[in-house]
Amino acid sequence: MKEKPNVVVIYADDLGYGDLSCYGAEDIRTPNVDLLATEGIRFDNAYSTSAVCTPARYSLLTGQYPFRNPDTRILPGNAKCIISKDTLTLPKVFRQAGYQTAVVGKWHLGLGDGAIDWNGEISHTPNDVGFDHSFIFPGTNDRVPCVYVRNHRIAGLEESDPIEVSYEADCPYPDIDTYHQNPEKLRMRSSHGHDMSIINGVGRIGYMRGGKNAVWRDEDLAEDFLNESRHFIDGCGEQPFFLFYTLHQPHVPRVPNERFRGSTGLGPRGDVIAELDWCVGELVAHLEQKGLLENTLILFSSDNGPVLDDGYQDQAVEKNGAHRPTGPLRGGKYSKFDGGARIPFLAYWKGQIHPQTSDALFCQCDLAASFAAMLGVEIQDGDLPDSENHLDTLLGRSQESRREILYESLSKAKVLRQGKWEYLEPSEGEAVQPQTGIELGNSPEGQLYNLVYDPGQRVNLAAQYPEIAQAMAERIGEILESRQTRG
Repeated sequence: MKEKPNVVVIYADDLGYGDLSCYGAEDIRTPNVDLLATEGIRFDNAYSTSAVCTPARYSLLTGQYPFRNPDTRILPGNAKCIISKDTLTLPKVFRQAGYQTAVVGKWHLGLGDGAIDWNGEISHTPNDVGFDHSFIFPGTNDRVPCVYVRNHRIAGLEESDPIEVSYEADCPYPDIDTYHQNPEKLRMRSSHGHDMSIINGVGRIGYMRGGKNAVWRDEDLAEDFLNESRHFIDGCGEQPFFLFYTLHQPHVPRVPNERFRGSTGLGPRGDVIAELDWCVGELVAHLEQKGLLENTLILFSSDNGPVLDDGYQDQAVEKNGAHRPTGPLRGGKYSKFDGGARIPFLAYWKGQIHPQTSDALFCQCDLAASFAAMLGVEIQDGDLPDSENHLDTLLGRSQESRREILYESLSKAKVLRQGKWEYLEPSEGEAVQPQTGIELGNSPEGQLYNLVYDPGQRVNLAAQYPEIAQAMAERIGEILESRQTRG
């Protein structure tokens, strides 16, 4: 094994356990992602730490469970950065080992230290938490501002056309197009929310004025991020690199490039998954063309589980047919059930990883400690508090599992997985989210499932095995009181 291989983490947004043909999808084909699975490792028991995006991304980059930071929630597009500058992060691990580091794509971890100066130097960007280069959009593609930030400044912003951003309930800008005032300018209608600014004919969360030449076109997001990733790779020369390539698909609004419209039978959601697959294939082809593929470890995953109707009338439900975005799992994005945080996870390294399927329990927050071990980077006490070294599992040299994984739902209710058992702590709230139709797993009673025999979590065994349920409930309490869980 090369001492310092390049590492690329490709991170999809709201892609489900059953959305890829390598995980059993039959109504959509993902040949480029499937290649990573058939020639690498397909993990069947990999988890993020949350059923929503910001907390999951925070954990992957910081090696800590979301509960350790009270700001780990779905952030608005003008939120301050929730990763402190002195936190040891995954990119800092690589930088300490002499790597060039970059993040390209969705960020959604905040910018600045308070009020953001959108028209000048933006403080506290990804560059301040370990990335040498960054090309991102600040929040999500359904939230303003709909612009790219390159390192510390908005890309393409003209001084004569400054940008203003507001998340107030009422629009403070009387001269902009808004959902309710200008419905004739919409090309996609809302099913819930997303009814503030109109950008590119799509209603968004929040209000934005100005920056006309800096606003991205939804159809170009995929190719813009792909080109930026290729440009970063080309600029690294002989220096090893770490690229965090954070795809925006299949998050809403689903607006595929023209070449992918109608490419599947599942409507825009299926089409953007096909677009995602193309992006993966193009990046792998670029690495091969540059002679870098055999010295590059590629990881592919998603931040959380899937959702069909997440706020737009894009026929995701009507055209879904027999497709099961969560595969055999119950729930989905936002949920306590396994469909919320059990995600696709693939590891591919040509010539180094042998094709296999892994049943090992693996958590995304383990990447930082695992790569620190690979690169000989020392971890101080208190750093990466929940990240464990499972490098051999990641590279397919072992089937060693994590002893346990803690994850949380949208409402911050906690779930603990230990071996075959999964315990869902009692939580208040509706059983089914009315807007999305997703089962949230809320119940006043604790729930215990044997995931070997019941991956769909249909039979609650808490009453049958009260001692196991009680022990796991107590363990959740211990974790929440701990400083760190790694040994």
